[in-house]
Amino acid sequence: MEEVERSEEDVENINPGSLGESRQGSGANHTFRAPSLESMNSFISGLQRLHGMLEFLRPPPPSDHSVGPLRARRRGRTSRRARAGASQRTDNARSRAPLDAYFQVSRSQPHLAASSYDPETRNPVSEDVQASGSSDSDSDNSAEYAEVVQPEEPGAVATEEQRRDVSALQEVTPMSQDETLTQKQSPRKPTTPLLTASMDEEEGDICTICFEQWTSAGDHRLSALRCGHLFGYRCISKWLKGQTQKCPQCSKKAKHNDIVVLYARTLRALDTSEQERMKSALAKEQMLRKQAELESAQCRLQLQVLTDECSRLRTRVQDLQKLMQERDQVSGQRRGSGAPFLNCLPPSQSQHKYHLHKALPVSQTGNCRTMAYCGALSCLVVSQPSPQASFLPGFGVKMLSTANMKSSQYIPMHSKQIRGLAFSTQSKSLLLSASLDNTVKLTSLETNTVVQTYNTGRPVWSCCWCLDENNCVYAGLANGSVLVYDLRNTSCHVQELVPQKARCPLVSLSYIPRAASAAFPYGGVLAGTLEHASFWELKMGFSHCSHVLPLEPGGYVDFQTENSTRHCLVTYRPDKNHNTMRSVLMELSYKLDDAGELVCSCQPVQTFPGGPTCKLLTKSAIFQSPENDGSILVCTGDEASNSALLWDAGSGSLLQDLQNDHPVLDICPFDVNHNSYLATLTEKIVHIYKWE
Repeated sequence: MEEVERSEEDVENINPGSLGESRQGSGANHTFRAPSLESMNSFISGLQRLHGMLEFLRPPPPSDHSVGPLRARRRGRTSRRARAGASQRTDNARSRAPLDAYFQVSRSQPHLAASSYDPETRNPVSEDVQASGSSDSDSDNSAEYAEVVQPEEPGAVATEEQRRDVSALQEVTPMSQDETLTQKQSPRKPTTPLLTASMDEEEGDICTICFEQWTSAGDHRLSALRCGHLFGYRCISKWLKGQTQKCPQCSKKAKHNDIVVLYARTLRALDTSEQERMKSALAKEQMLRKQAELESAQCRLQLQVLTDECSRLRTRVQDLQKLMQERDQVSGQRRGSGAPFLNCLPPSQSQHKYHLHKALPVSQTGNCRTMAYCGALSCLVVSQPSPQASFLPGFGVKMLSTANMKSSQYIPMHSKQIRGLAFSTQSKSLLLSASLDNTVKLTSLETNTVVQTYNTGRPVWSCCWCLDENNCVYAGLANGSVLVYDLRNTSCHVQELVPQKARCPLVSLSYIPRAASAAFPYGGVLAGTLEHASFWELKMGFSHCSHVLPLEPGGYVDFQTENSTRHCLVTYRPDKNHNTMRSVLMELSYKLDDAGELVCSCQPVQTFPGGPTCKLLTKSAIFQSPENDGSILVCTGDEASNSALLWDAGSGSLLQDLQNDHPVLDICPFDVNHNSYLATLTEKIVHIYKWE
């Protein structure tokens, strides 16, 4: 017990300054470290009692050992005995020195409360520890290098060794405690985001069957099924070889052959849900915009149609008002003079005549049949067979320029002979053609191509445009029916007008537009067959009503109309009552029956005789005089004399006899650059006459 007390006193005397400083420093923070110091003191007292018990049980050292005078770091050991005895005491002292030093340092070191994490309370503590450590180091260094001259007792040698060991321990202890305090004082960073990110990354790297990462090679390499789910090859192969041949995730049917090995280390899906949502919204917005644009276009089209209809009805009202006035005037004239209105055509007083201007050959093989004139393009088109029948068989039209009176080019159109040609008044370059090959075609002369073809099912003998409805055309068939086509319907006809009497080929179709005429204000198509003629009245809603014209029975050849004066020209072939051809000019008229229904009629005005033969269906012409004096001219063909006869409709007199080399098949008047011309067509040549 005396040795224990002595060792404690020696330990307290090793470095009293550092102990005082540490106590002083700890006193400064005594207010918040009192509980920790009391617990530490109780712990140290317990360790001291344990140390005392260990010293009591340790055997006592031998008493006959002595140690000679020692000179630190300069004198060696003088005697082996003294060295042996001193070494035993020194070992004993050294064995107790670390424990005593630990007790001394533990009493001097400050302790922080476990709940204190304020940086302001951590800094003073670390500074006190560093200060106490530095002071202990300085004192130990000075004591280590100091010389001890006087001889000492074994206890003194042990004390010197204890001082060295305690100094070394004090130099180490502050550093370790400083590091420990630094680690305790440093705030811990949150690791939850890193763990979450790593878990998210691992979710795309593991097999959903075994929950292990798949590999880029080997039997557990990355594989997929048709449904798109990913697995390790070994796991999914074993899964599908069992009884359940379904995907483990979506339960869709799968076979072992459906496994596809993916050559990729890892897969990471880019989240494009927001982008896809925006794309879907954009597509929906674009669709709504297109629908709005379509509705707007439909509304504009309906507005245009209604505007046109309103303008047409306004014009119709004005024409009807004018018609009522003219009818009142005509009725008054008839009552005053007693002369019929039918003979009121003024005779022609002009001294001008038609002179041959140019003859243009069309076809070397012949077989030309009809022609038509386009004022917008200043060209005359003539039907003819193909000039190169071996390479391009069929029939078409040849364009003749009326500006320089030269033929330009050939346009193929039909496979059989063309029987009718007509130009549109709305679309000037659109040519309507009827052929015996059971088709009606629309050809654009701007591009020289056929733009629309209608299959009629029967040979077509004639055709014409509707002058009241610009999108409608008529086609006369070989059975006497009239097919009505709407250009907006490209598949088939919209109406079929069936005749009431015997069915025979429709040799002629002529449209009479609505006009403010007192004699005949109605509009419709005049259809003439080889045996009878009918007027199909066009009513509101694009419906037609048939009116059979009361004509003299006989064989009809051609029907032509003059729209401004409401006259028609009917050509008869010779019969048993008439030995020659004759062309009869008739005026269309109407009356209302008791029920208020329209009854159409026609009355003859003039008759123009012709030749004794009629083997060809020769077309005639009725037109306004080039003098613009209100007179009407009629031109008919005479097969017997191979000529074209020009008549005055007002007086019925023959004005000219235009000779040709072959029978005249068609006649077409036209105007070019304020000059009037008349074209006659034979099988091979077109003769052009100029009014001079």
